[in-house]
Amino acid sequence: MTARSAKAARWYASGDWNAFFGLALDNMTQLVILSSLLIGVFKFPRDLVLYTMVPGTAAGVLVGDLVYTWLALRLMRRTGRPDVTAMPFGIDTPSLFGVVFGVLGPAMLVTRDPVLAWKIGMGVTVAMGALKLVLAFAGDWARRAIPRAALLGSIAGVAILLIAFLPALKVFGDPMVGLVSLTIVLVALVGRVRMPWGLPGAFAAVLAGAVIFWGRWLAGGAGAGLPADPGAALSAFRLAIPWPTLAWVDALDSLSVYLPLALPFALATVIGGVDNTESAVAAGDEYRTRDILLTEAVATVAAGCCGGVIQNTPYIGHPAYKAMGARAGYTLATGLVIGLGAAVGVISLLVSLLPEAAVAPILIFIGLEITAQAFLASPRRHAAAVAVSFIPAVAALLLIQGQSLLGGVGKSAAELTGEARLAFDSLLVLGNGFIVTALFWGSVVVCIVDRKLAHAAMVFGMASLATLFGVIHSPLPGGALFWPWAPPSGTPLTLAGAYGLAGTLLLALRGAGAMGPAAVGEDEPPRPG
Repeated sequence: MTARSAKAARWYASGDWNAFFGLALDNMTQLVILSSLLIGVFKFPRDLVLYTMVPGTAAGVLVGDLVYTWLALRLMRRTGRPDVTAMPFGIDTPSLFGVVFGVLGPAMLVTRDPVLAWKIGMGVTVAMGALKLVLAFAGDWARRAIPRAALLGSIAGVAILLIAFLPALKVFGDPMVGLVSLTIVLVALVGRVRMPWGLPGAFAAVLAGAVIFWGRWLAGGAGAGLPADPGAALSAFRLAIPWPTLAWVDALDSLSVYLPLALPFALATVIGGVDNTESAVAAGDEYRTRDILLTEAVATVAAGCCGGVIQNTPYIGHPAYKAMGARAGYTLATGLVIGLGAAVGVISLLVSLLPEAAVAPILIFIGLEITAQAFLASPRRHAAAVAVSFIPAVAALLLIQGQSLLGGVGKSAAELTGEARLAFDSLLVLGNGFIVTALFWGSVVVCIVDRKLAHAAMVFGMASLATLFGVIHSPLPGGALFWPWAPPSGTPLTLAGAYGLAGTLLLALRGAGAMGPAAVGEDEPPRPG
């Protein structure tokens, strides 16, 4: 190998193809969901969405992926390791739904002015980026202070219950396409079996699913999502450069109503960024948390200033992309394809041609890899801490699916009564702020296992304080924040008091010497009984 080819091989490899298809298709899907909700549900003008909001949002992806590519190259040079994998980056899924249904949609319904609603969305995005910019400097401290099992467990819950489960519904919505693609993903990416002609596994899975999908359409057969006129997608080509603008300044007076709902999503991505950095470190790539968080903050501000309406975040999935053999080429390619593709209409064309059931298995694989890593990279004695972190994510999943099912029959949660209403309210307070809740719960279990009851009590105290502000367990439908002296109901005070009582109990047990025997070692099997 020549010196030049050796240098090139350091930052890209054949595994980047698999990773590129996974990351790029994931981001494409988010942009399509954003477009369909704004145009189809809230009746935003098509041109405003496709040629202003989407390119602006994609501009943030371009900025973030370019910086993450550079950070990977810098880490390669510093360590001399050729197998460094760049951190994945893209559009934040939870805040996409939160901002659409909590900010953009309501602003459109109240003002009946799509341009003003867009400016409000831009302003909220810039504000979220500004908050993340401030919080980024605490990222390194947070990663040192929070146990690994809590960090990895909180994103594992998201991975298996949202990233893997929800796409599984798409697979079984069109099983002829989905199961074939899923089988190829499992064989190629989990089983590490080489595909014919050396095709990347992710590409082979999507290709096989697309062939079945379009072959069925050509044969005139029935199936999920078959298009009436695929040629209409060609009309999407149109140049739409996301130029920076201060148009959002015109909506500053209207932002105060929406910021309490939007800012928790910014906080969640900061926590997620800390989690994801720890996930990358566990996989062998020692990134600095501050750099990862500053990048997502700057990218989010850039997206808002270019007309975008959804924040960006480092993606869950670094270990999965590393397992694919990816280095830094996939983030570079994703940034260019998403950022530049949105500006010329290519994104809309590609997503219209790729069936969801063929893409979904890649997300299932990513969810499986992250969940497995949470258990494998944490001490064995902390397995229960990883597991307990899944519970708030279960509530979030049930909320998403429950509200979708209610909407499908023309109902809302407000119409529920009796036991059904009590169950929904419990899901609401457990699901809102679920990532932060998972961090608290996982940390408490780690402290208890390690016989650090005073530390566990302190974590419960922090959870009590967070509850008083709605950072976790907000009883409001959108998970909005509030002031402790003006709670929306008695629920926050009750929950805060419960956390305080639990912390007091832990301190009492510690003072009474009820700590019991020392915890088992990391590699020591648990004692029977």
